[in-house]
Amino acid sequence: MTVDVDDPQGEGPAEASGRVPEGNLALPQPPSLVPAPDDRAGAGQASVSGWSIALLVAATFGAGMAMIVPMAYSLAVRLDQLAPGRTEALGIVLAVGSAATLVLAPLTGILSDRLRSRWGRRRPFTVIGLLIGAASVPVMALAPNLTVLTIGWTLSTVGWGTAAASLGNWQADRLPPHQRGRVSGLTGVTMQVAPVVGIILVGFFRDQVLLVFALPAAIGVVLVVAFLAVVHDPDSRGMVIERRLTIGGLLRSYGFDPRRAPDFAWNWLGRFIFFSGLTLTTSFTVFFVAQRLELRVPDVAGVLAIVSASSIVTATLGSLGGGWLSDRVGRRKPFILAGAALFAAGCSVSAFAHDLPTLMVGTLLNSLGIATFSAVAQALLLDVLPDRETEAGRYMAIALFAQKIPGVFAPVLGGAVLAIGAGAGVGAENFTALYLLAAVLAFAGGLVITLSVRSVR
Repeated sequence: MTVDVDDPQGEGPAEASGRVPEGNLALPQPPSLVPAPDDRAGAGQASVSGWSIALLVAATFGAGMAMIVPMAYSLAVRLDQLAPGRTEALGIVLAVGSAATLVLAPLTGILSDRLRSRWGRRRPFTVIGLLIGAASVPVMALAPNLTVLTIGWTLSTVGWGTAAASLGNWQADRLPPHQRGRVSGLTGVTMQVAPVVGIILVGFFRDQVLLVFALPAAIGVVLVVAFLAVVHDPDSRGMVIERRLTIGGLLRSYGFDPRRAPDFAWNWLGRFIFFSGLTLTTSFTVFFVAQRLELRVPDVAGVLAIVSASSIVTATLGSLGGGWLSDRVGRRKPFILAGAALFAAGCSVSAFAHDLPTLMVGTLLNSLGIATFSAVAQALLLDVLPDRETEAGRYMAIALFAQKIPGVFAPVLGGAVLAIGAGAGVGAENFTALYLLAAVLAFAGGLVITLSVRSVR
């Protein structure tokens, strides 16, 4: 098994001019939808079987549960045990993990693009991520202090993030244009539903910390292994790599020239702004619900289960409906803007919510908005993905920066916003300011994509 990475600066103008970001996509593209050059080239790809898609969706479900449940619930429970009342500490823990993935995600993407092995390019990295993610469970669950908890979370987010990214790279490699929208919708709703199911499950064991961390990871391992055992990843030993990895080439591959891929650049910027707003809210959900409903942190699981279960319908509607309709009418941008607007509306409602019914209204609007935006933005991302044949992993990793960079600074920024005008003591955090800022950022991100991307309508 060998890895070779070429120096992207050695490519010719024709190769470089096609650059753009990551994603998942759409049904048969209508004539009115202007395809990217890579999509036209991919039109001859064979369709992926329904069985393979089902296993892919199941693996995405498992990886999503293992990756998101600790961030959405488990870490807050453990933090409340180790450092009661220190809400801002959660932001620091999450930021360190995001910083690690920010550095490593492009590297693993680049290496997987160039990996030559009998098991293919993507499968070995999925396995590596799986092992690291599983190993993080006892570290987090048994952490004696915040430092060890931070190390455990870093292992978890790097491991499960690598596994999930490899699944995404497999989609970029194998899905023809006419299947991307449907699969995007399916994986999109899966990522919405997975943490809901995970929180419901761990809610039954909320006082057993080891199970709170271990159960989502175990489900993730089983479902990802099922995908790996059945779905084929072509032998890549015959792949020809013209240029080997150099330090300079590796560093340069972390970036791209926005002048050569303007739509990729604008899409990246819009996603960055949107996910900055989203991350502000998701980082502190448990503490937000605990404050507004005057609950103990461990008891929030029951409320989250009820609210999140109710959002499954809106998540399904947004992911599947948005992806299908965008294919049907040959347009992406109106749905992206609608999703951003719905999420902003949900944040505005939540900002002033102090009872369960109002919280549910805000959450349902958020869920519908996130699902619509994510599914269609992912489809648009594949519409403009450059160098799909040779560097899909690299560009998907670069596109992932738009989500990972907010994960580094938004939790820390959120902690500062929570302190604005707040009094001393537990329960005094300014969640109203936090959610209103999130609303502004999310809508601004949708506007950037809608007004600036030119090659896709």
